[in-house]
Amino acid sequence: QVHLVESGGGVVQAGGSLRLSCAFPGRTFRNFGMGWFRQTPGKERELAAAIDSGGGFTYYADSLKGRFIISRDNAKSTLYLQMNMLKPEDTDVYYCAASKYTIVVLHANQYNYWGQGTQVTVSS
Repeated sequence: QVHLVESGGGVVQAGGSLRLSCAFPGRTFRNFGMGWFRQTPGKERELAAAIDSGGGFTYYADSLKGRFIISRDNAKSTLYLQMNMLKPEDTDVYYCAASKYTIVVLHANQYNYWGQGTQVTVSS
């Protein structure tokens, strides 16, 4: 069973920052396109940001552009999401995911492996 392990979630005040990490041990991390999704209970999981296997290309949801940064360290097999200027509407469970496609992958059904999720709560 493949495990992605997220960390870095928590409670922060509006305007603050958090950095999420996702470790993907035991696989050739550099061969996977990666993404961060978020989900509110009762709603569909939505793509927040995605990055290709080499780290040169990225995608962001419109509401996150200019505030969130997705990055990866292939030497450490770790994906990151730097979240700045957080808003209460960013409160969600955040999931990292790995796709066997090396490009920027936009659709959840094209991701093969998922983490367990980490809660981010932004207080007003």
